[in-house]
Amino acid sequence: MNPTHDKRKALGRGLATLLPAARGIQAAIPSQAAPTQPAADAVRDIPLDLIDRNPYQTRVHFDELALNELAESIKASGVVQPITVRPNSGRFQLITGERRWLASGRAGKTTVPAIVRQVSNEQAMEITIIENLQREDLNPVEQARAFERLAREFALTQEQMAQRTGKDRSSISNFLRLLKLPPEVLTLVESAKLSFGHAKALMALDSQEAMLRLAQRAVQLSMSVRQVEGAVYNLLHPEPPPVKPERLLDPNVREAEQQLQRSLGLRVQIQDKKGKGKIVLEYKSLEDFDRVLEMLSARPQ
Repeated sequence: MNPTHDKRKALGRGLATLLPAARGIQAAIPSQAAPTQPAADAVRDIPLDLIDRNPYQTRVHFDELALNELAESIKASGVVQPITVRPNSGRFQLITGERRWLASGRAGKTTVPAIVRQVSNEQAMEITIIENLQREDLNPVEQARAFERLAREFALTQEQMAQRTGKDRSSISNFLRLLKLPPEVLTLVESAKLSFGHAKALMALDSQEAMLRLAQRAVQLSMSVRQVEGAVYNLLHPEPPPVKPERLLDPNVREAEQQLQRSLGLRVQIQDKKGKGKIVLEYKSLEDFDRVLEMLSARPQ
């Protein structure tokens, strides 16, 4: 018997009981509720102050404007879709519906409609992560960390994560690669100063210092994704220095250069334009300079 396989099946059954989109994974698990517990899927009003936040929540940032709009909707029409909780030492712990729970408090409600389910810690974690990923309301970094946690905590492959969340496997791969960016760049993505497209372009660089410098420049200059892609290409394919064109010299001038070079032991360049110009002597040490100066200053006996 493979214990990892049994664990996958158990988690899948827990997910199927809460997410309609995942019911094809496994049949619902049998209820383990006490005799006094309401029947499965029964909705009950639970006091807000008896509900604790979900420790497995992958979403960190909530849109304040959207949360206030939801609170106004709840004031007018109530909570349309119940949240899901699980019993926890005389209290309840959120599984899904944190925005509805927070907005209900802002709307002045004292209770919230909820479905109580018996699920394990592992099932609650998987359900929370996949539910958020299916709703697509996480920022790119939160999504990346959610996929990384599914891989780390549940040993899911990218193909399995794609099946569970309905996302393309290549997209999942790109999200996981996002976590290789420097922390400072991830902060810029989390705060929406850089988009996922900007981040994907930066990932092509092999230096974290180069990634950070270009990311900061992109924010300062409000660069588009296309502009960042161009900057990355230029960094990866720098243009070679321009080749100086070969000097075209009169044969007599070239012969004079060579004679001087043999006499002085230095590189000599004659710049001639129609009989006028200058002679350039290149020395590599003070000894060369002193030697040439002495030669040029010597008077014939």
